[in-house]
Amino acid sequence: MTPFDIERLNLTSGAVSGWVAGDERLRNWPVVYVLDGANPSGGGSVYVGETVNAAARMRQHLANPAKSAFRSVRVVIDDTFNKSACLDLESHLIRWLAGDGQFTVMNGNEGIIDARYYERDLYRESFRDIFEKLRSDGIFQRSIPEIENSDLFKLSPFKVLTPEQAIAVEDIVEGLLADLETGASSASVIEGQPGTGKTIIAIFLMKLLADIRDHSDADEVEPDSMFAEFFVPENRALLADLRIGFVVPQQSLRESIKRVFKKTPKVTEGQILTPFDVGASDQPWDLLIVDETHRLNQRANQSSGVNNRRFITINENLFGADDPSKTQLDWIRAQSRHQIFLLDAEQTVRPADLPQRMLRSLVEEARSTHRRYPLSTQMRVRAGVDYVQFVRDVLRGESSASERPDFGDYDLRFFDNLAAMQREIVDRNAEHGLARLIAGYAWEWRSNRDKQAFDIELDGVSLRWNSQAKDWINSPASIHEVGSIHTVQGYDLNYAGVIIGNDLRYDPHSRRLFIDRSSYRDAKGKENNKQRGIAYSDDDLLEFIRNIYGVLLTRGIRGTYVYVCDPALQEYIAGVIGDDGNDASAPGDSFAN
Repeated sequence: MTPFDIERLNLTSGAVSGWVAGDERLRNWPVVYVLDGANPSGGGSVYVGETVNAAARMRQHLANPAKSAFRSVRVVIDDTFNKSACLDLESHLIRWLAGDGQFTVMNGNEGIIDARYYERDLYRESFRDIFEKLRSDGIFQRSIPEIENSDLFKLSPFKVLTPEQAIAVEDIVEGLLADLETGASSASVIEGQPGTGKTIIAIFLMKLLADIRDHSDADEVEPDSMFAEFFVPENRALLADLRIGFVVPQQSLRESIKRVFKKTPKVTEGQILTPFDVGASDQPWDLLIVDETHRLNQRANQSSGVNNRRFITINENLFGADDPSKTQLDWIRAQSRHQIFLLDAEQTVRPADLPQRMLRSLVEEARSTHRRYPLSTQMRVRAGVDYVQFVRDVLRGESSASERPDFGDYDLRFFDNLAAMQREIVDRNAEHGLARLIAGYAWEWRSNRDKQAFDIELDGVSLRWNSQAKDWINSPASIHEVGSIHTVQGYDLNYAGVIIGNDLRYDPHSRRLFIDRSSYRDAKGKENNKQRGIAYSDDDLLEFIRNIYGVLLTRGIRGTYVYVCDPALQEYIAGVIGDDGNDASAPGDSFAN
């Protein structure tokens, strides 16, 4: 590739006129540019664009009151650029800027196309050089690996959607707009295994609907963009007064998404709701998008006495009496006209979660109205969709080494020594970041009461559970601690070191997995439901514990390391995964091939 230039100038009429006079490429050549300036609401803001006529585009921006806060522009010029390469660079810069977090990205979200084009890999190599040049000029603060490991990047609305995600988004928006026009109600379900991008679709939809509603400048919409057809006055009118909320049951994930929304124009932190917020709302919602629907609660003993009382009060207010059969799903339906549910029935992890039969009924209802959207493309685990199914088969006792798929260079390893696995996780964290030890809830949380106490002591290693519930993965102490299901569900890691405790065991004679109830330390994870008269058998708890380990074993993007406490289960899983990974001299070996 030929060298690129980045030209910087003040965004004024005089500066633009003088700048374009001496270079024909500024009037008739594809370029990418970055505007930056003060954000009217405080802090800095940026806008990324591409054009084949930089001179005309800058004059458009100068005439646009919405761009009046921008003070300077950097234009990336390369003699080898074409339209496809510029669109690709534009999307990369938007995503990196959103993940960097220094500026508020003012772009709309009409859909980024991940197109194939001639010599794309070569162009993308040059994008990193362009990034570094812009970083040296103050546009970026952090490196690309630091950005791509951040929640701001992973949970950003500026994502390239997979084809099946794009189809789901397009169908859902079309259906919602049609229903708004006729006054009909609706419920859609997006269903997918871990890592298929359910949360990304929810965040994308929130931003897309806000952009359609608040968009007034047709010139800002790229005609070739995926959802350009929605940006018309009629749709803006339909969405004008729509009250849209985003329900996120999990506290840690909810806080991370709030940080993303804080840096995203046209959506607000106030739109991010707990199920209790929805139930207690004194105004109905037009649309509720519900992430992790499987983590909504049925009537059960809640995590605090306050929430037990709130559950009763909400039921009484919404339904006239405290009906124990009413769940948080019923609250959402009662408080909104339209719903979009994102779920995976095999990620229910506690008795208080919605029962699987209820989730399956929700899926069937959506299927009957042609509003079920299954996701199968694996976006997290580089081993692909076969890996997720492999994990679930292993946890059902239905897998053997001879049936193991080829996972390519995915780093799947079994360890029979926790100290060795911990060393490897520390090494992977130094190399790539986001490598963490995580475990099933098979040890008491003593360190919650005594900060000097250790919770997990195995193979000469003494470890503590996560010292914070919110954003544990990104906390400085997390590399030295162990995360539970409640701190990692919904998150990505580069490498996950999973400790399977004595709560899950294996009978080699019957070739079945079973649970040790006394070793399962999550009190809320095994208590009976007195409110509804439900007692949970060992088979019921086995389903929850399997699901917990299914979630833990599907967090790792690049690799998963496994340590097992129960000797019989250890032998079974070691036989399925392959040789152990305790040879520290070969940290890159993969035993999944």
